Amino acid sequence: MDEVTAGTGDAAAMAAASAPMFGVLDIVLLAGMAGFGIYWVYFRNNSKPQPPPTKGYTMQPTLVAPKANDSSFIAKMKASGKNIIVFYGSQTGTAEEFALRLVKEAARYGMKALYPADPEECEMEELSKLSEINNSLVIFCMATYGEGDPTDNASAFYEWLKTEEPDLTGVNYAVFGLGNKTYEHFNSMGKFFDKRLEELGATRVVEAGVGDDDGNMEEDFLTWKDTLWPAVLDFFGLEMNLQEISMRQYRLEIPDVPPEKLFTGEIARLRAYQTQRPPFDAKNPFLAQVTAWRELHKGGDRSCMHIELDISNSKLRYDAGDHVAVYPVNDPALVNRFGELLSVDLDTPISLVNIDDQSTKKHPFPCPCTYRTALSHYLDITSNPRTHVLKELAEHTTNFEEKQKLLMMASSSVEGKELYQQWVLQDNRSLLHILEDLPSCKPSLDLVCELLTRLQSRYYSISSSSKLHPETVHITAVLLKYTTPTGRINKGVATTWLASKKPQLDQPPHQVPIFIRKSQFRLPARHQTPIIMIGPGTGVAPFRGFIQERLKVKREGKPVGDTVLFFGCRKKTEDFLYEEEFEESIQEGLLTLHTAFSRDQPDKKVYVTHLLKEQGEYIWRIISEESGHIYVCGDARNMARDVHDIIVDICSRYGKLSSSEAHAFVKKLETQRRYSADVWS
Repeated sequence: MDEVTAGTGDAAAMAAASAPMFGVLDIVLLAGMAGFGIYWVYFRNNSKPQPPPTKGYTMQPTLVAPKANDSSFIAKMKASGKNIIVFYGSQTGTAEEFALRLVKEAARYGMKALYPADPEECEMEELSKLSEINNSLVIFCMATYGEGDPTDNASAFYEWLKTEEPDLTGVNYAVFGLGNKTYEHFNSMGKFFDKRLEELGATRVVEAGVGDDDGNMEEDFLTWKDTLWPAVLDFFGLEMNLQEISMRQYRLEIPDVPPEKLFTGEIARLRAYQTQRPPFDAKNPFLAQVTAWRELHKGGDRSCMHIELDISNSKLRYDAGDHVAVYPVNDPALVNRFGELLSVDLDTPISLVNIDDQSTKKHPFPCPCTYRTALSHYLDITSNPRTHVLKELAEHTTNFEEKQKLLMMASSSVEGKELYQQWVLQDNRSLLHILEDLPSCKPSLDLVCELLTRLQSRYYSISSSSKLHPETVHITAVLLKYTTPTGRINKGVATTWLASKKPQLDQPPHQVPIFIRKSQFRLPARHQTPIIMIGPGTGVAPFRGFIQERLKVKREGKPVGDTVLFFGCRKKTEDFLYEEEFEESIQEGLLTLHTAFSRDQPDKKVYVTHLLKEQGEYIWRIISEESGHIYVCGDARNMARDVHDIIVDICSRYGKLSSSEAHAFVKKLETQRRYSADVWS
């Protein structure tokens, strides 16, 4: 206190020698400081001690389990007593659905599994710590996407596992891969994870499963699953003890919230469509206005739409060859039918809440919303239900014969698999069709909403060039409509919805939720490089963008290499897409066009593959001497495979190569990205 007093006295003396030593303000300050000093010395340490902050999964003297780090799956497993975790790499939702089924089934076998985990949301570097948990197991359901690529949500984990060398000794694993045999790199992700985990020291508990979407993915999964659990029990020395448990993952709540607090179709953020904010992506799509819509077919009973979407002010950028993803809306007539069959007011607000409080996925879709919103925007109501769905439906079916039919199809018996193949898959029944055809089946609508998978975005190859159309994205899409064996008319979800978006002068512009997905399907960096494009039907879409881009370069007076298009359709007078535009490019000396109109010749059908064989010598010269690029777009099941075989044959014939040498040559073209495919099955 002496230093404070002396300092204050000196200041007062300099101000006025005759003034009192302490002023009123000085006394107040000194009193306050003295009081604080007394508190600090005598009373501070007597205050009630505070408990240390909780950290991780440290045990606390409480009945409430500590909350684990949201991204730490190890902490969650320890905190909740779980010993199994299932990761999924999913692009369309199938792998995620399989993962959820495995989690539910684990409980039937007396094991505890953490809710299906998205590797994008987890600290995957913790994988080696799984050995710290007794009798632990990690299961991977990994889909292969595109040309042997990981799915978007598994790409970072894939790169980490490929480049790093974590020690996974003591980690037990199983893998189920999802793929499609029509693609060259069939199931490459499932194969990679199965092999790589073993290389890093992990122990394989059961042979990897392989699912083929071109065959019967459901049967492939069931066959593998039937070997999984016995192998797991045997590995850990556990007894088979099946338990009857509820397979529900969500409970229904009726929220009491104002309308503005209900989701109305937004993908992630409430009212995201009312207040649009970039950046725009899969979880935050941009509402693009439809600025143009026209029919491309000149005749016949089929329809092909050309649609232009305005992306100005969105900051979205694209290149020719990229894809635009569209979030569609289900047919209102089908949505209403659910309400009629199950006697439910579809405008009732609901919220489905995960019963596993350790899960990061609190709801199966954005909640709260109404039944109508869920069935319209979030749920796939038109696809064929899988067998576990039929088993759940059987529990809510009162008629004996109808119930037995469902249980038979849900079983693993040969007869059951055959019935499922015929009655569900071949007859193309959706869950709604099953409710119509089995009238005693009356599940609650909230259960139906849990059983249905998420409605996925639809991807379209962009049919324009940003060099010519920087503020619009163009789509070329065939309207899908067909009759099923049961006599029902099935319609494509997205194309039916897009068909209703034709601009009307007396109405505000239609809006479509979109985002851009980058592609490796790219024009060569040098404009002088020759390109050969093979795209029958709507497979011509990305090549329209390629041609637009090269025509712009040519009009600027720059040299452009050979630009060759092989196009095919049924009839020249009916479905020759963009005929006038391509003719203009021919007249300006850019495009060489080879066309095959399969039904214009009464004696035989001519396809693009026939034209390729006729131009074999030219194709060989372009790819062998002039470093040309080949691009293929369209059907993967038949066309793309046939084209690949023909290119190999051309290399063998005109390059004087053996079969193995020709295959190796084409493989090298693919590695160099001089043979690129944008295909679908």
